[in-house]
Amino acid sequence: MTHLFQVIFYQPILNLLIFIYNNIAFQDLGFSIIIITVIIKLVLWPLSKKSIKSQSSIQEIQPKIDELKKKNKDNKEAMGRELMSLYKEHKVNPFSSCLPLLIQLPFFIAVFRVFRDGVASHLELLYSFVAQPEGINNIFLGFMDLSKPVIYLAVLAGIAQFWQAKMMMAKKKKVNKLDDKVIKGNKEENMAAIMNKQMLYFMPGITIFIGVTLPGGLTLYWFVLTLLTILQQSIMHKKITLDTNLPIEGDVIK
Repeated sequence: MTHLFQVIFYQPILNLLIFIYNNIAFQDLGFSIIIITVIIKLVLWPLSKKSIKSQSSIQEIQPKIDELKKKNKDNKEAMGRELMSLYKEHKVNPFSSCLPLLIQLPFFIAVFRVFRDGVASHLELLYSFVAQPEGINNIFLGFMDLSKPVIYLAVLAGIAQFWQAKMMMAKKKKVNKLDDKVIKGNKEENMAAIMNKQMLYFMPGITIFIGVTLPGGLTLYWFVLTLLTILQQSIMHKKITLDTNLPIEGDVIK
């Protein structure tokens, strides 16, 4: 299994990174990481798109889900039946947002291992048509050593994580405000809302905490990937808003 993972995921990503380093990024590891992150994101774009669309669909019917939970709080069996009926009515698969993430996971693990092990650690795995560089320049922008932890990148990754979470919460709040039955309920702080607010700050904090222990190359990948995910979410949400005639950002019903 380990050998199969190496051949299918680890080795291709390592070879692509070195190819970019040699021929496109002027032997700058930082720019190589940015380029390969963009490529990986484009390759996985359809999967991410499907996941984001599914999450948006669930968010749009969340007020009705909350209503069912209140209605059937003492009857889990009835809750399950009505919930499945609601999903069927709106053609929503609650598990469709998880599958694309699971498919992407091996790519993320492979990238993690490439940067964790050090790009120059396994150059014997290069394909015959990929030239082996004399050395790897780990210095990015003249002062960041991507082979060691870089606190600046960890903080930027945390900020990007906060931005992404904030954007998702803003969309959920906008959808809730469009449902008259939920407006009154939104004034009351329930446990779920409190947890969402806590996670808004907790996850970026964890990102920074972990980021300061990882090689800068991996943190740079994490930061750029989060920015690209924010871009994709913005594009997808704008398209979904136009398709469903929901107000765009700034036109939220007050």
